[in-house]
Amino acid sequence: MYQPTNGRLYDNQFVHFKSLNGTKSSALGRYDATAGQVVALAPVKKEIWGIQAKNLGQRFAFDILLDHRVPLVTMTGQAGTGKTLLALAAGLNQVLDQHRYRRLLVTRPVIPMGKDVGYLPGDKDEKLRPWMQPIYDNLEYLMGCIYKEQMAADMIRHIQDKGLFEAEALTYIRGRSIPQQFIIVDEAQNLTPHEVKTIVSRAGEGTKIVLTGDPNQIDHPYLDFRSNGLCYAIEKFKNNPLAGHVTLTKGQRSELAELAAKLL
Repeated sequence: MYQPTNGRLYDNQFVHFKSLNGTKSSALGRYDATAGQVVALAPVKKEIWGIQAKNLGQRFAFDILLDHRVPLVTMTGQAGTGKTLLALAAGLNQVLDQHRYRRLLVTRPVIPMGKDVGYLPGDKDEKLRPWMQPIYDNLEYLMGCIYKEQMAADMIRHIQDKGLFEAEALTYIRGRSIPQQFIIVDEAQNLTPHEVKTIVSRAGEGTKIVLTGDPNQIDHPYLDFRSNGLCYAIEKFKNNPLAGHVTLTKGQRSELAELAAKLL
């Protein structure tokens, strides 16, 4: 959520109203700058692909992720806050359940592997699988919430064969026009502003782009908290009706994992 110091609400900023009379009454909304008012959040299913929002940040995330009127979403948060899992669950819902998009496309920059992966042995999928494994791990978890656990891997292969899901390195999607797709760019803090501009400007008609990452965990040697493409996009789009941002602050992993994310 944006928390401006001047009291101004940004377009698509989330708001949590609390009672001042000592009761536990509260309400959740999102600011609509065109209407000039805060609109109550739309009802959401109890679970999206087996995932239930466990805190306010996750509730806000699902609201903006499932809103097709907002084609650009940015989500930040440390490891364990649920950024990637929430985005994948929303993407599966929009592609497989609602049929709003033709394909769920997930991509990551390959900074730790080097920009050119062509020298690695094997075909493209074999080269990229180690770096894309966190995506598949999350996807298998979601599939396991709906289907029998032993069927999860088979279901992933099925939606890949049908062209409904694609996991791709960022290197391979540059230059493509990408219409009618739900695109998740994971680890977007490792992108330059120019790379983010290239990705967003390539979005075709009817495409939604979700940029996720942790600006405090940057692997790119020439980027920092302020200069990375994720924070650049957040700043540039922060008062645009076509974009929305959520900062996830509450970790859902173990107490040790959350402490490690803060200290190490």
